[in-house]
Amino acid sequence: MSNEIRWGIVGPGRIAESVVPDFAHVPGARAVAVASRSQERADAFAARHGLERAHGSYASIIDDPEVDVLYLATPHPQHHALAIAALRAGKALLVEKAFTATTAGAAEVVDLARESGTFVMEAMWTRFQPAVVTLRDLVADGAIGEVRSVQADLGVAREYDPVDRLFALELGGGALLDLGVYVVSFAQMLLGTPDRVVATGSVFPSGADAEAAILLGYDDGRNAALTTSLRYALPGTARVVGTTGWIDVQPRFHHPQTIVLHRNGAEPEEITRPQTGAGYAHELVEVTECLRAGRTESAVMPLADTLAVQDVLGQAADQLGVRHTEATDVV
Repeated sequence: MSNEIRWGIVGPGRIAESVVPDFAHVPGARAVAVASRSQERADAFAARHGLERAHGSYASIIDDPEVDVLYLATPHPQHHALAIAALRAGKALLVEKAFTATTAGAAEVVDLARESGTFVMEAMWTRFQPAVVTLRDLVADGAIGEVRSVQADLGVAREYDPVDRLFALELGGGALLDLGVYVVSFAQMLLGTPDRVVATGSVFPSGADAEAAILLGYDDGRNAALTTSLRYALPGTARVVGTTGWIDVQPRFHHPQTIVLHRNGAEPEEITRPQTGAGYAHELVEVTECLRAGRTESAVMPLADTLAVQDVLGQAADQLGVRHTEATDVV
Protein backbone atom coordinates (compact mmCIF):
# COMPACT_ATOMS: atom_id res chain seq x y z
CA MET A 1 0.00 0.00 0.00
CA SER A 2 1.38 3.37 -0.98
CA ASN A 3 2.06 6.02 1.64
CA GLU A 4 -1.04 7.85 0.41
CA ILE A 5 -4.27 5.95 1.03
CA ARG A 6 -6.30 5.98 -2.20
CA TRP A 7 -10.08 5.85 -1.82
CA GLY A 8 -12.79 4.72 -4.22
CA ILE A 9 -16.42 5.79 -3.81
CA VAL A 10 -19.10 3.17 -4.59
CA GLY A 11 -22.48 4.80 -5.22
CA PRO A 12 -22.55 8.54 -6.06
CA GLY A 13 -25.68 9.36 -4.07
CA ARG A 14 -26.61 11.97 -1.47
CA ILE A 15 -24.39 10.68 1.31
CA ALA A 16 -21.32 10.36 -0.94
CA GLU A 17 -21.86 13.97 -2.10
CA SER A 18 -21.60 15.05 1.56
CA VAL A 19 -18.69 12.81 2.54
CA VAL A 20 -16.22 13.35 -0.34
CA PRO A 21 -15.50 17.07 0.36
CA ASP A 22 -14.29 16.06 3.85
CA PHE A 23 -11.26 14.28 2.34
CA ALA A 24 -9.73 17.78 2.27
CA HIS A 25 -9.39 17.40 6.08
CA VAL A 26 -7.81 13.93 6.02
CA PRO A 27 -3.99 13.94 5.86
CA GLY A 28 -2.52 11.28 3.59
CA ALA A 29 -5.83 10.24 2.03
CA ARG A 30 -7.31 11.08 -1.35
CA ALA A 31 -10.50 10.11 -3.17
CA VAL A 32 -9.34 9.00 -6.63
CA ALA A 33 -12.25 7.08 -8.19
CA VAL A 34 -16.02 6.66 -8.18
CA ALA A 35 -18.30 3.90 -9.44
CA SER A 36 -21.95 3.89 -10.44
CA ARG A 37 -24.02 1.48 -12.51
CA SER A 38 -24.50 4.52 -14.76
CA GLN A 39 -21.34 5.77 -16.49
CA GLU A 40 -23.02 9.14 -16.90
CA ARG A 41 -23.63 9.51 -13.15
CA ALA A 42 -20.09 8.40 -12.36
CA ASP A 43 -18.64 10.90 -14.86
CA ALA A 44 -20.72 13.75 -13.42
CA PHE A 45 -19.72 12.92 -9.82
CA ALA A 46 -16.03 12.64 -10.76
CA ALA A 47 -16.19 16.01 -12.53
CA ARG A 48 -17.89 17.69 -9.54
CA HIS A 49 -15.35 16.37 -7.04
CA GLY A 50 -12.17 16.33 -9.13
CA LEU A 51 -11.74 12.54 -9.10
CA GLU A 52 -9.36 10.94 -11.59
CA ARG A 53 -11.44 7.94 -12.67
CA ALA A 54 -15.14 7.22 -13.14
CA HIS A 55 -16.23 3.58 -13.38
CA GLY A 56 -19.51 2.61 -15.04
CA SER A 57 -19.83 -0.56 -12.97
CA TYR A 58 -19.15 -1.64 -9.41
CA ALA A 59 -17.09 -4.62 -10.59
CA SER A 60 -14.75 -2.24 -12.38
CA ILE A 61 -13.83 -0.21 -9.29
CA ILE A 62 -13.44 -3.40 -7.23
CA ASP A 63 -10.82 -4.49 -9.80
CA ASP A 64 -9.09 -1.08 -9.91
CA PRO A 65 -5.48 -1.68 -8.75
CA GLU A 66 -5.05 2.04 -7.99
CA VAL A 67 -7.63 1.95 -5.17
CA ASP A 68 -6.72 0.80 -1.63
CA VAL A 69 -10.04 1.20 0.18
CA LEU A 70 -13.66 1.44 -0.93
CA TYR A 71 -16.38 3.52 0.69
CA LEU A 72 -19.70 1.72 0.09
CA ALA A 73 -22.48 4.32 -0.12
CA THR A 74 -25.15 2.36 -2.03
CA PRO A 75 -28.58 1.46 -0.56
CA HIS A 76 -28.33 -0.92 2.44
CA PRO A 77 -29.32 -4.20 0.70
CA GLN A 78 -26.47 -3.81 -1.82
CA HIS A 79 -23.74 -3.61 0.84
CA HIS A 80 -23.52 -7.36 1.44
CA ALA A 81 -22.80 -8.49 -2.14
CA LEU A 82 -20.49 -5.55 -2.80
CA ALA A 83 -18.55 -6.10 0.42
CA ILE A 84 -18.08 -9.82 -0.28
CA ALA A 85 -16.82 -9.11 -3.81
CA ALA A 86 -14.51 -6.33 -2.58
CA LEU A 87 -13.06 -8.46 0.22
CA ARG A 88 -12.36 -11.27 -2.25
CA ALA A 89 -10.44 -8.69 -4.31
CA GLY A 90 -8.45 -7.66 -1.22
CA LYS A 91 -10.01 -4.22 -0.86
CA ALA A 92 -10.35 -2.59 2.57
CA LEU A 93 -13.82 -1.23 3.27
CA LEU A 94 -15.73 1.57 4.97
CA VAL A 95 -19.37 0.48 4.77
CA GLU A 96 -22.13 3.06 5.23
CA LYS A 97 -24.62 2.33 7.99
CA ALA A 98 -26.71 0.30 8.25
CA PHE A 99 -23.88 -2.18 7.58
CA THR A 100 -26.19 -4.62 5.76
CA ALA A 101 -29.93 -5.23 5.46
CA THR A 102 -29.89 -8.44 7.52
CA THR A 103 -28.07 -9.92 10.50
CA ALA A 104 -27.01 -12.97 8.48
CA GLY A 105 -25.60 -10.70 5.76
CA ALA A 106 -23.54 -8.77 8.31
CA ALA A 107 -22.18 -12.00 9.81
CA GLU A 108 -21.01 -13.23 6.38
CA VAL A 109 -19.16 -9.98 5.66
CA VAL A 110 -17.52 -9.95 9.11
CA ASP A 111 -16.52 -13.63 8.84
CA LEU A 112 -14.84 -13.04 5.46
CA ALA A 113 -13.11 -9.88 6.71
CA ARG A 114 -11.70 -11.76 9.70
CA GLU A 115 -10.70 -14.80 7.63
CA SER A 116 -8.89 -12.68 5.06
CA GLY A 117 -7.43 -10.22 7.58
CA THR A 118 -8.85 -7.31 5.58
CA PHE A 119 -9.86 -4.04 7.25
CA VAL A 120 -13.60 -3.35 7.41
CA MET A 121 -15.45 -0.70 9.42
CA GLU A 122 -19.04 0.51 9.57
CA ALA A 123 -19.34 4.23 8.78
CA MET A 124 -20.96 5.15 12.10
CA TRP A 125 -19.72 8.74 12.14
CA THR A 126 -21.36 9.41 15.53
CA ARG A 127 -18.67 7.49 17.42
CA PHE A 128 -15.96 9.75 16.00
CA GLN A 129 -17.62 13.13 16.62
CA PRO A 130 -15.43 15.15 19.03
CA ALA A 131 -18.37 15.77 21.39
CA VAL A 132 -19.14 12.03 21.54
CA VAL A 133 -15.45 11.20 22.08
CA THR A 134 -15.55 13.64 25.02
CA LEU A 135 -18.72 11.99 26.35
CA ARG A 136 -17.05 8.57 26.25
CA ASP A 137 -13.99 9.95 28.05
CA LEU A 138 -16.19 11.46 30.79
CA VAL A 139 -18.05 8.17 31.24
CA ALA A 140 -14.77 6.21 31.35
CA ASP A 141 -13.46 8.62 34.00
CA GLY A 142 -16.51 7.97 36.18
CA ALA A 143 -17.98 11.47 35.81
CA ILE A 144 -21.55 10.14 36.16
CA GLY A 145 -20.82 6.91 38.02
CA GLU A 146 -22.04 3.65 36.50
CA VAL A 147 -24.16 4.10 33.36
CA ARG A 148 -27.59 2.53 34.00
CA SER A 149 -29.86 3.96 31.31
CA VAL A 150 -29.67 5.47 27.83
CA GLN A 151 -32.45 7.35 26.06
CA ALA A 152 -32.22 8.45 22.43
CA ASP A 153 -34.59 9.48 19.66
CA LEU A 154 -34.18 10.24 15.97
CA GLY A 155 -37.00 10.82 13.53
CA VAL A 156 -38.10 12.89 10.55
CA ALA A 157 -41.52 13.62 9.09
CA ARG A 158 -41.57 12.38 5.49
CA GLU A 159 -44.50 12.08 3.16
CA TYR A 160 -45.04 8.46 2.16
CA ASP A 161 -43.83 7.71 -1.36
CA PRO A 162 -43.57 3.99 -2.16
CA VAL A 163 -40.88 4.47 -4.83
CA ASP A 164 -38.59 6.63 -2.67
CA ARG A 165 -35.61 4.73 -1.21
CA LEU A 166 -36.74 5.58 2.34
CA PHE A 167 -40.02 3.69 1.91
CA ALA A 168 -39.13 0.92 -0.58
CA LEU A 169 -38.49 -2.32 1.32
CA GLU A 170 -36.31 -3.79 -1.44
CA LEU A 171 -34.02 -0.74 -1.15
CA GLY A 172 -33.70 -1.15 2.61
CA GLY A 173 -36.33 1.47 3.36
CA GLY A 174 -37.88 2.11 6.75
CA ALA A 175 -36.94 3.94 9.91
CA LEU A 176 -34.90 1.13 11.50
CA LEU A 177 -32.06 0.79 8.98
CA ASP A 178 -31.88 4.48 8.14
CA LEU A 179 -32.34 6.21 11.52
CA GLY A 180 -32.85 3.47 14.11
CA VAL A 181 -29.29 2.30 13.54
CA TYR A 182 -28.10 5.54 15.20
CA VAL A 183 -30.09 5.18 18.41
CA VAL A 184 -29.25 1.48 18.72
CA SER A 185 -25.53 2.01 18.05
CA PHE A 186 -25.41 4.86 20.57
CA ALA A 187 -26.96 2.67 23.27
CA GLN A 188 -24.77 -0.34 22.41
CA MET A 189 -21.66 1.87 22.59
CA LEU A 190 -22.48 2.76 26.20
CA LEU A 191 -24.24 -0.34 27.54
CA GLY A 192 -22.92 -3.21 25.43
CA THR A 193 -25.02 -5.93 23.85
CA PRO A 194 -28.50 -6.33 25.38
CA ASP A 195 -30.00 -9.53 26.73
CA ARG A 196 -33.51 -8.67 25.52
CA VAL A 197 -35.02 -6.55 22.74
CA VAL A 198 -38.67 -5.47 22.74
CA ALA A 199 -40.00 -3.43 19.82
CA THR A 200 -43.35 -1.93 18.93
CA GLY A 201 -44.33 0.29 16.01
CA SER A 202 -46.07 0.39 12.65
CA VAL A 203 -45.35 -0.32 8.99
CA PHE A 204 -46.08 1.49 5.73
CA PRO A 205 -48.16 -0.19 2.99
CA SER A 206 -44.82 -1.04 1.30
CA GLY A 207 -43.90 -3.28 4.23
CA ALA A 208 -41.16 -0.93 5.46
CA ASP A 209 -41.30 0.21 9.09
CA ALA A 210 -42.73 3.66 9.71
CA GLU A 211 -41.87 4.08 13.41
CA ALA A 212 -40.47 2.03 16.24
CA ALA A 213 -39.96 2.22 19.97
CA ILE A 214 -37.24 -0.17 21.12
CA LEU A 215 -36.52 -1.23 24.69
CA LEU A 216 -33.17 -2.89 25.34
CA GLY A 217 -33.01 -4.90 28.56
CA TYR A 218 -29.94 -6.16 30.42
CA ASP A 219 -29.92 -8.93 33.01
CA ASP A 220 -28.44 -6.58 35.62
CA GLY A 221 -31.33 -4.12 35.22
CA ARG A 222 -29.71 -1.57 32.90
CA ASN A 223 -31.88 -0.41 30.00
CA ALA A 224 -32.18 1.73 26.90
CA ALA A 225 -35.37 3.40 25.65
CA LEU A 226 -35.05 4.30 21.97
CA THR A 227 -37.44 5.85 19.44
CA THR A 228 -37.17 6.26 15.68
CA SER A 229 -39.60 7.39 13.00
CA LEU A 230 -40.15 8.42 9.41
CA ARG A 231 -43.74 9.38 10.24
CA TYR A 232 -43.05 12.29 12.62
CA ALA A 233 -40.10 14.44 13.61
CA LEU A 234 -38.26 13.79 16.84
CA PRO A 235 -35.90 16.19 18.63
CA GLY A 236 -32.78 14.08 18.06
CA THR A 237 -31.71 14.15 21.69
CA ALA A 238 -29.92 11.59 23.83
CA ARG A 239 -29.40 11.22 27.58
CA VAL A 240 -26.90 8.99 29.34
CA VAL A 241 -27.88 8.38 32.96
CA GLY A 242 -25.46 7.16 35.60
CA THR A 243 -25.57 6.55 39.34
CA THR A 244 -24.06 9.98 40.16
CA GLY A 245 -25.34 12.17 37.32
CA TRP A 246 -26.26 12.30 33.66
CA ILE A 247 -25.10 13.72 30.35
CA ASP A 248 -27.49 15.33 27.87
CA VAL A 249 -26.45 15.24 24.22
CA GLN A 250 -27.96 18.20 22.43
CA PRO A 251 -29.63 17.81 19.03
CA ARG A 252 -28.93 16.23 16.83
CA PHE A 253 -27.22 13.65 18.98
CA HIS A 254 -25.83 11.61 16.07
CA HIS A 255 -23.50 14.49 15.12
CA PRO A 256 -23.61 16.81 18.14
CA GLN A 257 -21.49 19.80 18.97
CA THR A 258 -22.54 20.23 22.59
CA ILE A 259 -23.08 17.98 25.59
CA VAL A 260 -24.18 19.02 29.08
CA LEU A 261 -22.71 17.24 32.09
CA HIS A 262 -24.94 17.09 35.17
CA ARG A 263 -23.06 15.83 38.22
CA ASN A 264 -25.16 15.30 41.34
CA GLY A 265 -24.98 18.43 43.51
CA ALA A 266 -23.06 20.48 40.94
CA GLU A 267 -24.01 23.13 38.39
CA PRO A 268 -24.53 21.82 34.83
CA GLU A 269 -21.37 21.99 32.72
CA GLU A 270 -21.79 22.72 29.01
CA ILE A 271 -19.03 21.32 26.79
CA THR A 272 -18.79 22.19 23.08
CA ARG A 273 -16.55 20.31 20.66
CA PRO A 274 -17.17 21.29 17.02
CA GLN A 275 -16.55 18.76 14.27
CA THR A 276 -14.06 19.21 11.45
CA GLY A 277 -15.57 19.88 8.01
CA ALA A 278 -19.04 18.40 7.70
CA GLY A 279 -18.22 15.87 10.44
CA TYR A 280 -17.29 12.94 8.19
CA ALA A 281 -13.55 13.65 8.31
CA HIS A 282 -13.20 11.96 11.71
CA GLU A 283 -14.25 8.48 10.52
CA LEU A 284 -12.17 8.91 7.34
CA VAL A 285 -9.13 9.73 9.49
CA GLU A 286 -9.77 6.61 11.61
CA VAL A 287 -9.83 4.30 8.56
CA THR A 288 -6.79 5.96 7.01
CA GLU A 289 -4.78 5.67 10.24
CA CYS A 290 -5.86 2.05 10.80
CA LEU A 291 -4.75 1.11 7.28
CA ARG A 292 -1.40 2.85 7.79
CA ALA A 293 -0.88 0.93 11.03
CA GLY A 294 -1.87 -2.39 9.46
CA ARG A 295 -4.92 -2.87 11.69
CA THR A 296 -7.84 -5.01 10.48
CA GLU A 297 -10.44 -3.37 12.74
CA SER A 298 -11.15 -0.06 14.44
CA ALA A 299 -11.03 -0.09 18.24
CA VAL A 300 -13.69 2.65 18.28
CA MET A 301 -16.12 0.93 15.88
CA PRO A 302 -15.18 -2.77 16.09
CA LEU A 303 -16.93 -5.40 14.00
CA ALA A 304 -18.36 -7.07 17.13
CA ASP A 305 -20.29 -3.87 17.87
CA THR A 306 -21.57 -3.69 14.29
CA LEU A 307 -22.82 -7.29 14.56
CA ALA A 308 -24.49 -6.57 17.92
CA VAL A 309 -26.28 -3.51 16.50
CA GLN A 310 -27.35 -5.39 13.37
CA ASP A 311 -28.75 -8.17 15.54
CA VAL A 312 -30.83 -5.70 17.59
CA LEU A 313 -32.17 -4.10 14.37
CA GLY A 314 -32.98 -7.57 13.04
CA GLN A 315 -34.86 -8.56 16.19
CA ALA A 316 -36.80 -5.28 16.12
CA ALA A 317 -37.67 -5.75 12.43
CA ASP A 318 -38.89 -9.31 13.15
CA GLN A 319 -41.13 -8.07 15.96
CA LEU A 320 -42.61 -5.41 13.65
CA GLY A 321 -43.16 -7.96 10.89
CA VAL A 322 -40.64 -6.30 8.56
CA ARG A 323 -38.69 -8.67 6.27
CA HIS A 324 -35.44 -7.26 4.96
CA THR A 325 -33.48 -9.07 2.25
CA GLU A 326 -30.03 -8.66 0.69
CA ALA A 327 -29.79 -7.78 -3.01
CA THR A 328 -27.97 -10.41 -5.06
CA ASP A 329 -27.64 -8.89 -8.55
CA VAL A 330 -25.40 -5.97 -7.59
CA VAL A 331 -21.89 -6.72 -8.83
